[in-house]
Amino acid sequence: MYDQNHLLSQLSAAGAADDVFAIRPARPDMTYSGLFAGAEMMAATLVEAGLAPGDRVAVQVDKSLEAVQLYLATVMAGGVFLPLNTAYTVTELVYFLSDATPRVIVCDPARLTEFSDIGEGATVLTLAADGTGSLMDANAGAPFTAVPRNADDLAAILYTSGTTGRSKGAMLSHANLASNSTTLRDAWRFTSDDVLIHALPIFHTHGLFVATNVALLAGASVHFLPKFDADAIVTAMPNATALMGVPTFYTRLLDHPELTRETVSNMRLFVSGSAPLLVDTHEKWAARTGHRILERYGMTETNMNTSNPYEGDRRAGTVGLPLPGVELRIMSDGEQMPKGEIGVLEVRGPNVFQGYWQMPEKTAEELRPDGWFITGDQGFIDDRGYVTIVGRAKDMVITGGFNVYPKEVESLIDAIPGVRESAVIGVPHPDFGEAVVALVVREAGDISEADITNSLNGELARYKQPKQTLFLPELPRNTMGKVQKKALRETYADLFK
Repeated sequence: MYDQNHLLSQLSAAGAADDVFAIRPARPDMTYSGLFAGAEMMAATLVEAGLAPGDRVAVQVDKSLEAVQLYLATVMAGGVFLPLNTAYTVTELVYFLSDATPRVIVCDPARLTEFSDIGEGATVLTLAADGTGSLMDANAGAPFTAVPRNADDLAAILYTSGTTGRSKGAMLSHANLASNSTTLRDAWRFTSDDVLIHALPIFHTHGLFVATNVALLAGASVHFLPKFDADAIVTAMPNATALMGVPTFYTRLLDHPELTRETVSNMRLFVSGSAPLLVDTHEKWAARTGHRILERYGMTETNMNTSNPYEGDRRAGTVGLPLPGVELRIMSDGEQMPKGEIGVLEVRGPNVFQGYWQMPEKTAEELRPDGWFITGDQGFIDDRGYVTIVGRAKDMVITGGFNVYPKEVESLIDAIPGVRESAVIGVPHPDFGEAVVALVVREAGDISEADITNSLNGELARYKQPKQTLFLPELPRNTMGKVQKKALRETYADLFK
């Protein structure tokens, strides 16, 4: 049905036509044949709207199965899918749309006028969370034949969060997405017998290119939830086999009274990613459910790079081993670091993106000519080959000329009784250049700054210890659960002035 170099040729091949792909709350189940028939109709509508191979389709809509069909339709029509976070403001959207110059924009019906005003030159269609909208009203006519695409043709552009400047559009090819999804399907043993609880957003690589693509490639089914809902997830577990989530999923599920070993008795796999999983959460989950969470590591530009093993030692605090076909090395000042030494992670493999959209200089800075991508994440590889991430290079604190890796300090603080979690940042200091500051969320009780200091004495060199500890009700996070250290640094920039 599809050209063999086309991502769709793999996504459409696994599921039997009459098998259920998605189970939805308060809406009918959708079969694989229904999923792709709807996608074909949407693809015809996109082409009628002027979409040509290589054109971008920008999408900012609420999560729905129709939005998944739109992703498939875009790729089917030879277009490039551009999902946009539903939290983006008009100012942010103006940048993305002017940078990507999409031929078609799909938005919520309530924002049609707004997008019509800022989407210069684009055809604007609508899609609501309930599956209605002008995209669905169009009469597409005859069945659609997928546009042949080559392995290196673009399938998607995903914009990074822009924490170090302007957001960059990571260009992902058909081969990038297909290879990584196939690797994950095999590494995590997904088959057509699986039922995945899907509660992630689909504007991000985790929910779209990991959860959705892996399920499709395996011919599996999904409990398709519009958002994270602890009650709905716990209710689904007896009839499901796997859950993919972010650390916040697991901390909130641990608070659910009905999370028991009996509840998860049918589950075979819990995966966590997109943000670091605390060792404490890992251990509490194992004690409560009898399952050890499988933590993995990836990013927008590469999809997944490493994973703890499906069979074998899932080591809390690590992101596991390089995935099959993915090379990983630790570099510092142009030299590859030995085992146990900290440096910047670089990766190479079929999963690594094609570069940044319309940013050749930035691409040249971060993607080496020989294919190695400089991730900007700092970490080390232990003597067993497991990778540990200690933080972003930009998050490293240099105080009095000494390097401090926040993860080392955070791990010790998080282990102190009464601490729920912490974030360590560097802020300007008149004497030391930067000072180590700890932001702490209490678990319970009235743990004090003195308690934190006393616990760290003898555990850390003095220069690594926080010069000040502040207590917050919660840490600021983005939609995927990552702590926003840039925002914390901005908030406390004048702390020592």
